Amino acid sequence: MKILAAFDKFKDAMPADRACDAALAGALEALGEPLQLTRAPLTDGGEGFCPILTDAASGYMEYHTVCGPLGEEVEAPLGWVELGRIPASARKYLGSKNGKLAIIEMASVAGLEQVPPAQRHPSHCTTRGVGELIRIAVAEEASAILIGIGGSATSDLGMGALEALGLEFCKSGQVTPAQWTQVDHIRGSIDVDVPPIFIACDVDNPLLGQRGAAAVYGPQKGLATDAIEAFDDASARMAKMLCAHFNQPESRLKIPGSGAAGGIGFGLNLACEATYVPGFALVTAWLDLASKIKEADLVLTGEGKFDQSSLAGKGPFALLAAAYSSDTAAILLAGVAEESAAENVRERFPGTAVYSITPEGTPLSKALQYAPEFLRKKVTEVLQTLYTHDG
Repeated sequence: MKILAAFDKFKDAMPADRACDAALAGALEALGEPLQLTRAPLTDGGEGFCPILTDAASGYMEYHTVCGPLGEEVEAPLGWVELGRIPASARKYLGSKNGKLAIIEMASVAGLEQVPPAQRHPSHCTTRGVGELIRIAVAEEASAILIGIGGSATSDLGMGALEALGLEFCKSGQVTPAQWTQVDHIRGSIDVDVPPIFIACDVDNPLLGQRGAAAVYGPQKGLATDAIEAFDDASARMAKMLCAHFNQPESRLKIPGSGAAGGIGFGLNLACEATYVPGFALVTAWLDLASKIKEADLVLTGEGKFDQSSLAGKGPFALLAAAYSSDTAAILLAGVAEESAAENVRERFPGTAVYSITPEGTPLSKALQYAPEFLRKKVTEVLQTLYTHDG
């Protein structure tokens, strides 16, 4: 029997690779040998983006000390892979056929999880570390750079990154939105020869307005509801200054995806001609998930919380759809699976099972601490019930 474990992260509980390992351990415990077990940890461009893609392409990781979201020093990964080792179906999104690709994970250098809850506010967070990693990648002769922008703490239009690459916004240095009122003009230019930059992104939000960075993503980063309009106005002022500095029309503010990750794509697109690529499609092709699903007898997938928002997302829900179209059995296991979302899955993909792994009444702290064990036990229980292993 061939089993594929393809899990996304369980937020605050376990990364995607650990979830895959826990599920496969449960499968082995339930069914014993002989099994063919395959793991394919998922990433939405946030936590795990760099190690998952680097490992899948037999690359290597470096760690560099760079500026964190609050200006502190952090150790951030920089992945390196040979473009020739990436499947052609994924490489087509990156334009380049030869050379080496640098992979940057924004969550590891300007991530929301890096900021203590009491200190979360986009006015005080910077993307400078992203720019520092880009500069390092250039120095190490990257042929192209891929950036995963999920899980960010920032909403600085990428100005911190641009500052690290040569622009000057204010005399104090390390500009954040808190200093925007001090910025009356922009000096300098990008002072390194940046290779093609690709930004993995699956949202189409513009930079400003009701669907923009501040309105949609600001609250989860610490922005009060009654402060959204003022922050959006300040963002508009700075964005227009950036457009003027780079002699670009203000229509660039409306480009789909510009509002993702606090506008870093907007800034890098203006300054470095960065290109957006579809994140989940890229990851799916990179991990060769379509073939792995077709080859499997059973797909195990899941994430920390499966709710109505998951139905519009990529990740596990997209895997269920792919498994259903391939006539491959699939089971979704989540830390918490909301019944309305589970019912939707059962209606759209008949025969697909959905389970919550957390025992009823478990305190949140315990649910997070013991998530790997709960997942292993639930997989064992479910597979023992569904399958008879004849040895």
